[in-house]
Amino acid sequence: MRTLRPVLSILFVGLLGALGQRALAGATDIHGAAAPSLQERSARAEADTTSEPLELFEVVRIVDGDTLHITRNGVKEKLRLLSVDTEEKLSGNPNLSETKPETLFGQEATEWAQRFFPARSSVDGKVMVGLRFPDGVEAHDVYGRLLCHVLLADGTDFNVLLVREGWSPYFNKYGNSRICHAEFVAAQNEARRAKVGIWNPETNRPDDPSQRAIVRPYDRLLPWWNARAEAIDGARARHERNPVLNVEADRPDDVQLAAWASEGGATVEVFGSIDRIFDEDDGSVTLLLRTGEKDRAIRVRIAKNHNAQFDLDDLRRRSTEEFIQNYLVFRGTLQPARRGGWELWVAASDQVRLGGPEPR
Repeated sequence: MRTLRPVLSILFVGLLGALGQRALAGATDIHGAAAPSLQERSARAEADTTSEPLELFEVVRIVDGDTLHITRNGVKEKLRLLSVDTEEKLSGNPNLSETKPETLFGQEATEWAQRFFPARSSVDGKVMVGLRFPDGVEAHDVYGRLLCHVLLADGTDFNVLLVREGWSPYFNKYGNSRICHAEFVAAQNEARRAKVGIWNPETNRPDDPSQRAIVRPYDRLLPWWNARAEAIDGARARHERNPVLNVEADRPDDVQLAAWASEGGATVEVFGSIDRIFDEDDGSVTLLLRTGEKDRAIRVRIAKNHNAQFDLDDLRRRSTEEFIQNYLVFRGTLQPARRGGWELWVAASDQVRLGGPEPR
């Protein structure tokens, strides 16, 4: 079996190369029809953002402008609305976050949502909504919330409505919408031109002129989010061209395929951001990438004698600082790690590059 595994890995790499060429040439589905590209899938999704939902679920709690609780199949589920990020409501214990402060308008958005849903999406006396997922696939965030678009009973996409009416920016910090990117862009442009909601200079100005206005810095946030989204778009495009040799760190099933390819000698690229940096006892440095699954972690390793090849201070900045590009691409071979997950050793600076542009 030990002698057979390298042979299987080589055969696997050959198959992966064929798959990559097939992706470049234009993949086909099982019936031989051309599979839609990312752009085609996005266009089809955008054309279907106002159809009435096939199934409705009862809303049992409206937490704030972008968080709802519903019951589905007898189970309560927490929803986190995709591509939107209303301001934080007042808690009485204000945080000092520059990028996500508690604001007067955050409180107003919460109270508005609590009035809005009963008025706009009630069926037989109950608040009912539909759900929509990117590519029809359900996913949860690290807090266990279901990531989705909420559809009102008449089919209106509530996520887009939030942006169009100025309650939220188009929140693409974690990637452009795979459901209706163009609609979000148009909705935000419309809201900004009309100076409604968060785009109104008077928003968040306290009644007492002696009090300081707490305002979210959208002039800095939007370029940062757009730079991150551009990086993610680039990673998605590279993955579509070669779905095995170009992978994202937070997609462990794809990473496993890349690791098998590495066993056959293939060099792979892993796109992601740094969660933490450790100085090991032997003088080496470990970059722990954000993956969301501890037992399937990816550790980028730099040996002690190669530390000078890298700007470690810059890597530390990119792991913690806001308003700069946080995504990186790491090139090398993936190996099973003794602590679980995988390791990717880098020895030269050209094995690590920025995953996208700096904010501009």
